[in-house]
Amino acid sequence: MKLSPLQKYILIQGIGAKDKTISKSVLEKFYSSKAVKPNAKDIISIITKSVERLIKKELIIGYGWKTPQKWYIRQGKLTPKGIKAAKDLLGIQQKLPLKNKSKK
Repeated sequence: MKLSPLQKYILIQGIGAKDKTISKSVLEKFYSSKAVKPNAKDIISIITKSVERLIKKELIIGYGWKTPQKWYIRQGKLTPKGIKAAKDLLGIQQKLPLKNKSKK
């Protein structure tokens, strides 16, 4: 699955959070290190589109409210599929469910 640098940043920030929840205000820091910064209105729309695409890929769950015209997403939480994708990005190996066999 291909992910943009912003989407990878979103997943990594989510895996680092205590309860795997990411606020959209935290994601604005992604553009603080960039040499060419879009204006504030564009940053919000770019982040919203990336979050919506991650929701469609079932990597995060969006929390917010709905108006008759649009969804307003305030924060997101990683799903188990999203946690696995974030661990793959970090290079953390999964533990195998091996049972210790005792000698009798």
